[in-house]
Amino acid sequence: MGEIALDLRLVFTIPSSKLTINGLVLGLKQAAPQINAAILTTLLGALEEKVVERHLEKDPQRYRRNGHQSKPRKFSCSLCDFSYRFAQVLDRRNGRSLTPLVKALAIPEQVRFLEEALEPGIGLCAHVSYRRAAGEVERIGGQAMSHTTIHRRLQQFARTHDPFTGLKDKRFVWLLVDGTKVHLQGTKGKDMGQAQMRWALGSAGAGQPFEPVGFWIDTHWKSIRKDLAQRLDYAKLQVLFSDGEPGIAENLLSNRMRHQRCVWHGKRDFPYLLYADDLKKADQKPFIDQLHTIAAMRMSKAQLEKLRPQDRPLVKQLVKQTQQGFEQLLKSLEPYPKARVYIENLIKPVSTFFAWWLQKGEALPLTSNAIESAFSRVCNRVKRVGRRWSDRGLLNWLTVSFYKIFKPDLWSLQWQNAPRKSVKIRLLSVKATYQWSVAIT
Repeated sequence: MGEIALDLRLVFTIPSSKLTINGLVLGLKQAAPQINAAILTTLLGALEEKVVERHLEKDPQRYRRNGHQSKPRKFSCSLCDFSYRFAQVLDRRNGRSLTPLVKALAIPEQVRFLEEALEPGIGLCAHVSYRRAAGEVERIGGQAMSHTTIHRRLQQFARTHDPFTGLKDKRFVWLLVDGTKVHLQGTKGKDMGQAQMRWALGSAGAGQPFEPVGFWIDTHWKSIRKDLAQRLDYAKLQVLFSDGEPGIAENLLSNRMRHQRCVWHGKRDFPYLLYADDLKKADQKPFIDQLHTIAAMRMSKAQLEKLRPQDRPLVKQLVKQTQQGFEQLLKSLEPYPKARVYIENLIKPVSTFFAWWLQKGEALPLTSNAIESAFSRVCNRVKRVGRRWSDRGLLNWLTVSFYKIFKPDLWSLQWQNAPRKSVKIRLLSVKATYQWSVAIT
């Protein structure tokens, strides 16, 4: 439309004594909502004038001015709360009144809180409860909104965003999967018991970060494989990282992929199998110590990254020592079938990193702990704050957590263009002058 100049005159009372810089800033901060409301409503009026004129010019015989709405609409945004009575245009053809500015600015019907006003509350819900988020937004920003409003709008936000589109174009070669139990509830708070919340992360390889490629609630690994095959270029995946949960390798490994079991989980789970074979804690120690002395189980990612091409003979020696160490452990475990089967299944996937280094010269992650660190915040929020979830509600919350926790740059991008892809006004210049009405003493 062009440029517009607003003439804004502000009158402040200045205390004659004891004024500090903090008092100056606090007073201006408290006045900001009133100032912003004046600017907003003035801009709306100026824009509306142009929009209505354009509407009438389009068909003067059909449209005519019809005053304003009988009651002003109330809005809340991050700048302030404000009210505005929209101008109406009568459509003589059908006898209906139109509000041209509402359509021109894509103002949602029957909505008080504008989308950008909900961003702080929805973002906080990734870390705290809905009720706490509502309280913090009111305390910091002054917008008083209920926790149910934040919950409802979070669900709407999640339903209109799919964080896992366009993954086919990314060259993922590593896939990490994991999961944890969550407590579900049905309609009217019915307890639905526990279910598995599962997730997958992809990486382009050595030195590249892992990023989420999917969340699932109470979904079998076979179905997860189908989802991933549709989202990713599954044929390019080369290594699968997991904690060894049953069903993962059987359903997610392709012919081209290798399986790297988490070394930390491999050592942690071993005592449970010994206990299943009726070995008490004191009797388990010799076998646990024997497992910890095996070369592959002692290796750290830092040590692996320090290896150079000239260290190939050393790595081959470590591979040989690892094989011998596992063979000796298997002999020791002959009276304990459950623990023995566990070690038999652990040998190859827990030492994949040696073969990978010999072939590629790259260090694979040996544990999934560091990679899963961001999910510790997710799990803490899900289990300690929410406690019980509907499956749809949890997936919606996970969508928000993807943007807020794992992809904060994308989170900011979503709100810069909310509620639709659009342009924005831009300040060209600002000038402030002053004039004393009453002299300060």
